[in-house]
Amino acid sequence: MAKSIRFGVTCAATMFALVCAGAVFAQDMVKVAPKNSKVLLDNDQVRVIEVSLKPGDTLPMHSHPANVVYFITGGKTKTTTSEGKVTETEHKAGEAIWSEPITHSNQNTGAAPERALVVELKTAK
Repeated sequence: MAKSIRFGVTCAATMFALVCAGAVFAQDMVKVAPKNSKVLLDNDQVRVIEVSLKPGDTLPMHSHPANVVYFITGGKTKTTTSEGKVTETEHKAGEAIWSEPITHSNQNTGAAPERALVVELKTAK
């Protein structure tokens, strides 16, 4: 009887830890990096966020729905997905890219500050 109770408690604790871990990875960028991100517009269709990163700054792990990123300034970025995949990219001022929903962190690996607009889509048509 004691073993089955211990097993049940262990299973419950494991499930709780997994649920909490999922919540950590699914954080909102504005909540995890309020000094680096500012909401410019938020309605039922889109949310527009201005992101600013000084050299070496990192946005902790966060999630986005499908989105468009417009680079106000160029720069070099290291991106790490929730699965651990690391990519390094370089973007030019005025460039725009599309992204499917993603959970990731970003780091400015360049020598200059970076600024971008992230337009998150709330509805798919």
